[in-house]
Parts: sequence; structure tokens; C-alpha cells
Amino acid sequence: MAEKVVMPKFGMSMKEGTVAEWLKQENESVKKGEPIATISSEKLTNELEAPASGIVLKILTDVDETVNVGKTLAYIGEEGENISENSGETEEENEASSAESEVAAAVMTKEKPPETVQTKRIKISPAAKKLAKSHQIQIEELTGTGPQGRITKQDVQNFIENETEPEMEEKERNIEEAVSAQPSGSGTPVRGMRKVIAERMHQSLQQSAQLTLMRKADITELIAIQKQAKAELKDAGTEFSLTLTAFLAKAVVQAIKKHPSINSAYIDNEIQTYEDVHLGMAASLEEGLVVPVLFNADKQSTLSLAENIYSLSQKARNNQLTTDEMKGSTFTITNLGASGVEYFTPILNPPEAGILGVGAYRENLVLQGGEVEERTELPLSLTFDHRVLDGDPASSFLNEVVYYLEHPYQMLL
Repeated sequence: MAEKVVMPKFGMSMKEGTVAEWLKQENESVKKGEPIATISSEKLTNELEAPASGIVLKILTDVDETVNVGKTLAYIGEEGENISENSGETEEENEASSAESEVAAAVMTKEKPPETVQTKRIKISPAAKKLAKSHQIQIEELTGTGPQGRITKQDVQNFIENETEPEMEEKERNIEEAVSAQPSGSGTPVRGMRKVIAERMHQSLQQSAQLTLMRKADITELIAIQKQAKAELKDAGTEFSLTLTAFLAKAVVQAIKKHPSINSAYIDNEIQTYEDVHLGMAASLEEGLVVPVLFNADKQSTLSLAENIYSLSQKARNNQLTTDEMKGSTFTITNLGASGVEYFTPILNPPEAGILGVGAYRENLVLQGGEVEERTELPLSLTFDHRVLDGDPASSFLNEVVYYLEHPYQMLL
């Protein structure tokens, strides 16, 4: 009997996933535990392993198609094994179809129409339905080319292109003439994690009023304390290190306690201010950007924050983060110091109201008490949602962060 390959649940909060890539095609052999597809959900991308050995008999879900957890994606079995026509439908879809039929029958009985009315269920993929809705297209107007007439995302895209083609012909001709002399190049499909990041960052800029404030913090004393603590922990055989990032996290948490308005979100025309501080720590990977979360960071010591930051960074590098570990942040820190960047304008992690960008620190000559001294300065960039708070409270929060960084012993009490 053929074995189902279903959409996995990588985290408790995961409800749907997108097939980013099929690593095996129909009629190819596969071994149990061998990667068969790449699945993306939110900012998480994982490989889906084959549940059994055999031949990929049929693939039911297209690349870039988003489906619910538990839906059958493909079948694995013996070569030549037959699959019934309805094998592409999950139990959930069958139940939905049955429920719709019952509702239609009830309506017809109540209204008692003079003629027999037949209710036909239109089969359409979730991704296609979402795209059609966003373009205000009636699904009855679409023609499906998928299995059993199922409407796919490509069918909707073809419909949109055909509908807009007449009015776009003149524009396209002008564009073609304008770019005819331009150098040629190759295109790369936007998929998986890159696609999710692109959509979320565009959404962030479109749906919020972002403003960035910048200033420096003198971390000369902090660097000295951090180096001493790092050496002592190493001598004690501790696996993790007390990094500068841990002190940054603690400074932000302490500042949020005094300026809780930054720990907010603008949702459905309401400003929601959170009591707990769940700190997102942006981490760069080869595939893109992930933001693991330090939950209840306001209840942790600097040492505890350092240990949890180390644990999350190890998981991120090994692609072991779950969706639950990357959801629920209320404020985010992003660091480009390792790249040599000083100031930049970080983009909000929606729906959060604030994100702190950290640059590369530099040794500078500073006039102190009439004398020139060498001091270490750290550049900070705070982006905030102007719908939630104004420049003065935002600058007060940033100044508070600077205060703690310049008075590091306050973070050890």
C-alpha cells in the first residue's frame, strides 16, 4: 500500500507550510529518511524526510503552493502501484466537501426552488484561492488545469496576465524599447525563506510609519568588564561566554522597564502594550535572516541571557530552530557590527513598535575634562513606529539604553 507524504508540523503554532522545492521527482526512487522536499513556514526552512522507501508515485502539491499541516503532498510506493483518483484529497478536504454539500441541500430544501439546483464544489488550492481573493477574482471565472480540474496558483496567475494584457501592451512595448540596450542577465526565483523575508519586510514598510534615531554609547568600561567576566567563565569551564550581546540585551530590557511604550504593537487600530519582554535576536544565515526569541527576557539575569543567546545561536547555525522559538517577540535587536557597519536603518519586525540596530564599535579620541582620551564608542540605531510613540519618548528610551551601557555595573545588580 502506498505511503502518504504529508505536510509536517515543525512547531506547535504551525498551521500551514509552503513547498519550497521538491528534491525528488515522480518515478524517482527514495530511501526512508532521505530528504524528499524543502518546506518553509514563516522564517523557518527545513527538509522533509521520506517516511518510507520506494518510488515517488505521485506529487500532489506544486512548488510555492501553501497547504495546511497534515495535507497529503505525495505518495511513495512500489513501482507500478495504482493510486485511486481521490487520493489527492485529505480527510480534512473530504469533510469540508461533505459539510458544504449538507449546507447546500439544507438551503435548497428551505427555499424549495421550482427547478432542481445542482451545487458543484470548485476545487482550488489554498495558494490559488488566496491569490484570487487578493485580486478580487471570482473563482467561478477560473479554469483549473490541475488534477481533476483543480485550480492551481499558476492558473490564477495566467488569468491575471491574460486579463491585463490588452491594457499593458503599450506599456510593455515602451519598457521593451527602454531596456533593449540594457545588459542581459539571469533571474533567480524567489522562494522559501527569501520569499518570506521579502514579503514581511515589504509589509513592514507598507503598514507602519518608521523613523530612525541614532547616537553613540561609550562602552569603554563595559568592554573591560566583559573581557574580565569572559576570562573568568572560560577558566571555570563554562560552555558559553558572557558576550557584549548579552549586555546589550540586558540594557534594552532594563530600558524597556522604564519606558514600556516601546514594548508595544499597533494592531487593528489599537496600541497593545505588553507586560512581558520577549526579546527577538536577529541572526544572519546563508539562507537569510531568522529572529529567535528570548522569552521573558525581563526576568533573566545577564548571565542567563548570555546562556540562552548561545543556545539559540547554536540552534540557528544548525537549522534546529522551531517556529515556536521564532514567534512572539515584542522588541528586536539586530547587529551588523561583525560586518563593519556603523549606522543603518533597521526595518521593524512586524507588528513590533521598535527595533535596535547595533553597529561596529570604534576606538576614538574624545575630549574628557580638558584632556584627550581614547574611548570605545558603540553606534546605535533605533527604528520605531511613529503611530505608537513620538520622537521624544523614543529618544528617552534610546538614552536609557545608552545609560546602562555606560554604567555596566547597573546591569549586574
